[in-house]
Amino acid sequence: MGKSPKKESQMIKLIAIDLDGTLLNDKKEISKTNQEVLAQAKAKGVKIVLCTGRPLKAILPYLDVLDLRSSGDYSITFNGGLVQKNDTGEIVDKQTLSVADVQDLLAVAETMDMPLDVLADDVVLCFPTSPTHQTIYPTLNPLLVFQPTDKQSVSVKTLYNKAVVAYDQEELDQWIPKIPAEFKERYEVIKTRSNLLEFMPKGVTKAYGIQLLAQELGIEPAEVMAIGDEENDLSMIAYAGVGVAMGNAISAVKEAADVVTATNEEDGVAKIVSEYVLG
Repeated sequence: MGKSPKKESQMIKLIAIDLDGTLLNDKKEISKTNQEVLAQAKAKGVKIVLCTGRPLKAILPYLDVLDLRSSGDYSITFNGGLVQKNDTGEIVDKQTLSVADVQDLLAVAETMDMPLDVLADDVVLCFPTSPTHQTIYPTLNPLLVFQPTDKQSVSVKTLYNKAVVAYDQEELDQWIPKIPAEFKERYEVIKTRSNLLEFMPKGVTKAYGIQLLAQELGIEPAEVMAIGDEENDLSMIAYAGVGVAMGNAISAVKEAADVVTATNEEDGVAKIVSEYVLG
């Protein structure tokens, strides 16, 4: 595991943390131990940044738990597609899908008989691309607003953040190899959970979002810690001076990381932050 980070508490100025399978336990809660350790890191002046595929609205309860709704607090949402201020929701930077992108993704989903939802900020546009497979996205993100719509409603007036296929893992894993190579070249096509596949604008990754925020704040990659468990966390773990894989992470993430911490059920975030940041 490559970069052999130094254990210097003054070295880390920003901690980018994934949610599902990382900061959240299996009940989708942030443990008291994780809360307390992150509060100590924030008190030392370290930026605590949630870095997630979710929109801001879907993480507000977690920002409240962590007391990250003040001026100077940021989140990276939509897998790096938006960098936002937590207190106002103001967008620092954004990358979105075009109308043509949405239309092309809808067409391929129809051809493959695959459910496709498109996120427009905190509204999920549910398109009837599959008569036989119903999206499970409402069960994965119940805080969002779900709006049935049709292809004729796709408009240049709407900001489209990403498209998702949310379905049973077994069937989803059979669809993925059948997605035309052209689409894998045009978009970031990545699994963010076992039952969730996402299409993002090309070049938009969690590392992209962290890099933009770090530049905004005058923070070097060596001063960043990134903690994650899934395929969409690979880019930020490679970017960060200290890339951390959870004990429950997929093998590719563990191989890319500098260090492997405990699992999300064992307060792995608190343990690594205590060791590397709090000293």
